[in-house]
Amino acid sequence: MITEKKLAAHQAEFHPLFLPDLDQDNTFFLDLTSGNPDLENLDYSHTHSLGAYVFNNLREKNLLYAYGGYMEDREVYRRSPLFAGQAEEARSIHLGTDIWAPAGTPVYLPLNGVVHSFQDNSRYGDYGPTIIMEHDLDGHAFYTLYGHLDQESLTKMKEGMMMHQGSMLCSLGDAPDNGDWPPHLHFQVIADMQGMKGDFPGVAFAKDKEHYRKICPDPAAFFKKLQRTVNII
Repeated sequence: MITEKKLAAHQAEFHPLFLPDLDQDNTFFLDLTSGNPDLENLDYSHTHSLGAYVFNNLREKNLLYAYGGYMEDREVYRRSPLFAGQAEEARSIHLGTDIWAPAGTPVYLPLNGVVHSFQDNSRYGDYGPTIIMEHDLDGHAFYTLYGHLDQESLTKMKEGMMMHQGSMLCSLGDAPDNGDWPPHLHFQVIADMQGMKGDFPGVAFAKDKEHYRKICPDPAAFFKKLQRTVNII
């Protein structure tokens, strides 16, 4: 099974997902937990409010990207009935990494892969257009998921199609087509698709956090120039 240690051993070989690559000078770490006081009065029910918060910070700080989210317990998921659970609990543990950038921003394939599956997960608050790639690393099969894309990204996809490292895979979508979120990429590493195609949980119940931590290792190895503690807002 693919692990964070195996990914880290190969991180120098991965092509950047974005060009220019995320680094300490062009990126800030975005905290979407209840611990961020800036979010206390943010209206999560409106896409514009969250988008204004993220992209106003990008403009004010003259930065290209916002980054973060792996295993965050996020208040933002209270906004969508998609994440509502039974009784009082809602799914709130984020299983991937988010990279916030303008709609239309290209995303590049970090290593050779085959198109495993794709579909438009069009429910409010879901991924919208989604692509899942299958890879092999030292004999270990694993998958990368790309969510919140534009519709055009799906038109060129075909299951089983081989794609080469560094090729343009997709572009970031905009609301409402991308699941009705401000433009960003949800990037997730998955060790076992558990029979699913075109979709995989990106948010989990708190009680299932450790289970999903094993299935979805931290994607940090794909952002080798970035330290998460820089430019925190």
